[in-house]
Amino acid sequence: MPKHATPTRGRWALPVAGLALVLVMAAIVVLARRGADSPVVLGPAAVRSGDAAGSGGRLSDRELYVDPNGAAVNQLTAWQGTGRTSEITAIRRIADQPTATWFADAAPGYAERARTLVAAATAAGRLPVLTLYNIPERDCSGQSAGGAADAADYQAWVRTLAGSLRGHQALIVLEPDAVPQAVQGCLDEDATAERYDLLADAVDALRAVPGVLVYLDAGNPTWITQPSRLTAALRRAGIARASGFSLNVANFETTADNLAYGTRLSALLSGAHFVVDTSRNGNGPAQKGGGDRHWCNPPGRALGEAPTTRTGVPLADAYLWIKRPGESDGACGNGAPPAGEWWPEYALDLAGSRS
Repeated sequence: MPKHATPTRGRWALPVAGLALVLVMAAIVVLARRGADSPVVLGPAAVRSGDAAGSGGRLSDRELYVDPNGAAVNQLTAWQGTGRTSEITAIRRIADQPTATWFADAAPGYAERARTLVAAATAAGRLPVLTLYNIPERDCSGQSAGGAADAADYQAWVRTLAGSLRGHQALIVLEPDAVPQAVQGCLDEDATAERYDLLADAVDALRAVPGVLVYLDAGNPTWITQPSRLTAALRRAGIARASGFSLNVANFETTADNLAYGTRLSALLSGAHFVVDTSRNGNGPAQKGGGDRHWCNPPGRALGEAPTTRTGVPLADAYLWIKRPGESDGACGNGAPPAGEWWPEYALDLAGSRS
């Protein structure tokens, strides 16, 4: 079920995992009371490798970096002086938030772009979020098909990016969809084995850079519904050496459902931590039964929980806007542009203001 664009921990005993589940249930109640638009206060930008828990997961003292570039910022510039006050206010709800920067190809300049990004974040005392999305046979011929030509090209690409990060802190979301798609069976046996090997190699290359955290993608609660089906694949893909796993990238499942699912999966992975993409889950998923309407630019969705490292849930290191709100999931109806392209009409729908 492809669904989007382009776009070290201790070993916990089962009783501790049970305690974590209790804490998650309490957090779900808090989330329900707060609502998606409640303000979130981020902690001081102390620079740490990030393994100590605070009011949330291991990153609870970090502020996230707001990239001053991107389509939402460009849209604000284009609309200045046009009188479109309500639309500008709506788009600013996206432009002012820290969102992930995606690296999805080897176009010239990608390494310098990464280096510039992390250097700017370091200067600001904040943590940048990068999404790496270039695995061979990416998206299994879906809306976001593409990726590196072969294994050697991918390994070289990852190592180049790792070199660009050296000397800086960064949070990496590694290859959305790659593991769940392989578990689902979209690749043959040899390609599946190669994918797991490439992911494990990428985890090692990136984690070798001091200060870099890597979260290996694990899909969402309605894709591989039984977390036990993911554990062997995630282990083969290097989860034991990663910082944790990511959930809900470019999807719309509620934060509460992701916390519950993540806690179940964590218990199967020796207490692995996780991050959740909350960029567009403010209204939860669209009603199933409409094909692409469940995930590919479904109408009536909304911005979700603001990006923060203060989740209040020990296993959840951050709520992130990994999918950049307003960028299309693919040309799948309703006049949507190709995957990854900015679509201002959809951005306005998500931000809750159309005139």
